[in-house]
Amino acid sequence: MPEASTAGTAPRSLAEALRARDDSALGALLRARPDLLNPVPGDVTRLATRAGTRASVVRALEHLDRFALQTAEALAVAPDPCPYEVLESLLTGAPSGGEDDRRAAADAVRAALPHAVATLRDQALLWGAGSSLRLVRTARELLSPSASRPSPTGLGPTVAEATAGMSPGRVQEIVLAAGLTATHDPVSAVSALTALFTDDARMSALLDEAPAEAHQVLGRLVWGPPYGEVTANPTPPVRWLRDRGLLLPASTRTVVLPREVALHLRGGLAHRVPEPLAPPVTASLEHRPQLVDANAAGQALAALSTVEELVKFWEHAGPAVLRAGGLAVRDLKRTATALDTTESLAAFWIELAYATGLLASDGAADERYAPTPAFDDWTELPPAERWSALAAAWLPATRTGALVGEQDAKGRTLSVLGPDLDRSAAPEVRRRVLELLAALPEGGSADPDALLARLAWERPVRGAGDLRARLAHWTLSEAELLGVTGRGALSAPGRALLAHEDPGPLLAPLLPEPVDYVLLQADLTAVAPGPLRRPLGDVLAVLADVESKGGATVYRFTPGSVRRALDAGRTAVDLHAFLAEHSRTPVPQPLSYLIDDMARRHGHLRVGAASSYVRCDDDAVLGELLADKRSAGLGLRRLAPTVLAAQAEPGALLDGLRAMGYAPAAESRTGDVLVARADAVRAPRRSAPVPVPEGPPVPDARLLGAAVRAIRAGDLAATAVRKEPATSASASPALPGELPRTSAAETLATVQAAALTGSAVWIGYVNADGAASQRVIAPVRVEGGFVTGYDHTADEVRTYALHRVTGVAELADDQV
Repeated sequence: MPEASTAGTAPRSLAEALRARDDSALGALLRARPDLLNPVPGDVTRLATRAGTRASVVRALEHLDRFALQTAEALAVAPDPCPYEVLESLLTGAPSGGEDDRRAAADAVRAALPHAVATLRDQALLWGAGSSLRLVRTARELLSPSASRPSPTGLGPTVAEATAGMSPGRVQEIVLAAGLTATHDPVSAVSALTALFTDDARMSALLDEAPAEAHQVLGRLVWGPPYGEVTANPTPPVRWLRDRGLLLPASTRTVVLPREVALHLRGGLAHRVPEPLAPPVTASLEHRPQLVDANAAGQALAALSTVEELVKFWEHAGPAVLRAGGLAVRDLKRTATALDTTESLAAFWIELAYATGLLASDGAADERYAPTPAFDDWTELPPAERWSALAAAWLPATRTGALVGEQDAKGRTLSVLGPDLDRSAAPEVRRRVLELLAALPEGGSADPDALLARLAWERPVRGAGDLRARLAHWTLSEAELLGVTGRGALSAPGRALLAHEDPGPLLAPLLPEPVDYVLLQADLTAVAPGPLRRPLGDVLAVLADVESKGGATVYRFTPGSVRRALDAGRTAVDLHAFLAEHSRTPVPQPLSYLIDDMARRHGHLRVGAASSYVRCDDDAVLGELLADKRSAGLGLRRLAPTVLAAQAEPGALLDGLRAMGYAPAAESRTGDVLVARADAVRAPRRSAPVPVPEGPPVPDARLLGAAVRAIRAGDLAATAVRKEPATSASASPALPGELPRTSAAETLATVQAAALTGSAVWIGYVNADGAASQRVIAPVRVEGGFVTGYDHTADEVRTYALHRVTGVAELADDQV
């Protein structure tokens, strides 16, 4: 709607337009542009000034949809002020009885334009009545074309702007060549050219005289960029256009197409393709919702398994923290190998565990990453609650693991868990992608290209490259990995997550119950038909290696895995009993033989620290070891019939003997077997990383209400009509918006008189922090250097120190 000032007339400034708004509209502006609240403006005039600053206007423009931005761009190349009808013609083109498609497009623009204008007005980027729309000056400067910054419309400068530095004689030559009468001054000459170029009939007649090659030149410049290079001796078509002002010199080697000429050639359109309607997002595929939820539940279960496997892989000897922060490339590769995945996916899982608070640096001198105590709490939760914690950390996270391996602005490679991975737009893009999926019928998945087109329309990219498109792509893949979506469609738990509800109750029935048994097979494998209960899963992870994952997990028993269990302190009897207890099938004979054979060989050789030594009760085994050429690198020599000394360290000696096919055991200084079971390391309890917001946070309703009251109160004080002060050498009249200035004696006398008569006064006040404000108060008591009274601007009783009052003025009788 057109704005009106408090007097019922059209506003003369943005401040008047804002002052005419009601509290709800003012609050909506502060909610849409929260940067205006830091700090809270003292009055409406200061709010309008802050709303017109470059940084704030740029941020507001970046949050417009494409058609609202096109409307602002059209206003930037339109006359100032611009009637609504002129703005409409710039977006619909000159009236014509053209084809049906063009008429339909024009009708769509006319239908959407009021909303776009209202959006700009609500954002305080536009003010004025319908007959005189005015774009905020800073926005006009940002969107208007210039030689260094072409307009998004592709239009160039006006005739007046392009001829600003031209000699008067040259201007008169152009006027005469265009068939106009010479004038006495360049201003009227420029006006005559402008009138010619904006007159469709005369322009058509002039262009009919142009050579065919001249029309080709104009066709290359008409939709932008409007600048073209010319030689010192231009071709005849270019010379014909330049002589008649249809091309004007921008520099010695550059010409520009004037805006008025381009608009005539375009049929009055500021944009080649106005886009009043958001691109639709429809379901490209539809699946049964039950199938989507089942698929998502399977992905959720795999996500839980992967995160747990990752954190356990780091709990004994986590990777070191780089000096600059983050994870080394070799550690990322090692982790990806352990998880049997790619490095990019490993980076995603690491960042997710970090965002959930399951991983952190331990803070030691040789700093390493390790699980936090929160991981132990997390593993005790039911699977659905564990998944809810992961999903709740993923949705608002600003750290973007998909950027790992790329370079920052200084050419440094971005590392996992390192700095500079925060992208403040990530949470908004993730949520918007899920909202678009939620708008589809249940079970419907969208075409990614349609999603990207919609996101690009809602937030046209301005100086951010293709980051938002990449974030949308990553959101789709990450949501599928995590189980928020299934087969590209939003799952029921995903919808609950999006609605700020607990997705756990919806996910729990979809997940299989943990089992406490496995199926042993004769090929030295065990099949777990579902997720294993924790004690069984922990022991089996030591006794066997995971061969494949999926709905059922396949474990394989190998000599190395059995030796690992024996090193951890298990005996052959323990292992046989464990398998018999937890297998639904008989223990296969090959597996029993493997366990007995490894137990018999385990510890037959003993390794200790001399530098290191090997001892064995069977001297024939030691003789065989000495004769083996593969032991040359260990530096073995016989000290006694049952003892060999070695130059290698005990750990290297153990690894070397195992590589040769032996099963040695380490022993202590007292000769006892050392159990090779590393202690789990835990980092100190730390909070998860806080997302980096995109700009100031959106204020809540309570803060908005307080801010609007403060602005209204300050405005009341700033605009209150005051009585003319009595003649005084020390008093100086205050200009509108300025603090009053009076002497201390006059201040005290005025507030005492107001306290006696019960009238209100206008004071200027500077608080202890040095912040100046204007207040309207009704003094009640004046004593001890303080004045106490009802503050109309704060709507409460307050006490002010008189020495901080800069001055006082009586209000007109009808003000309070």
